[in-house]
Amino acid sequence: MPAEKSSPAVEREFVIARVFDAPRDLVWKAWTEPKRLMRWWGPKGYKMKVANVDLKPGGTFHYGMKAPDGSNMWGKFVFQEIVAPELLVFVVSFSDEKGIAITLHPLNPDWPREILSTVTFTEHDDQTMVTVRWIPINATETERKTFQDGYTSMQQGWTGTLEQLADYLAKA
Repeated sequence: MPAEKSSPAVEREFVIARVFDAPRDLVWKAWTEPKRLMRWWGPKGYKMKVANVDLKPGGTFHYGMKAPDGSNMWGKFVFQEIVAPELLVFVVSFSDEKGIAITLHPLNPDWPREILSTVTFTEHDDQTMVTVRWIPINATETERKTFQDGYTSMQQGWTGTLEQLADYLAKA
């Protein structure tokens, strides 16, 4: 009897969901309009400096933030699919200040350079569930392992970001 071949491990995507006490249209606008993104996007303690959105397939959300230590961080989304107000699919990466070059994570050079992000917006009554799914793409083995090892950190980071969104929506 021949030996069984082992198959490569299936990558597990990172998933986080939260229900917001706000209608889907407002939550969608918070994710897609620059003035609204400036009020909540990013890790706790970071201050948004720039938010430019070209909401179309192939368009980008390019942003700049100031970290608590005073350093600057730049990133971008490249939109793949948009179904307003239900779905956003985009590739997330860190970038240079102009939003052209993809750069390494400023704190972890082994972090994947590109992450496919799928965000769904599901409305029930006047509440909206936002579900974020992340999976690395075009990643090296080291980057995939770093991603898999980073679930706790991603959970903490996204929890803080979504808390800021909840605070924004409560005031909007």
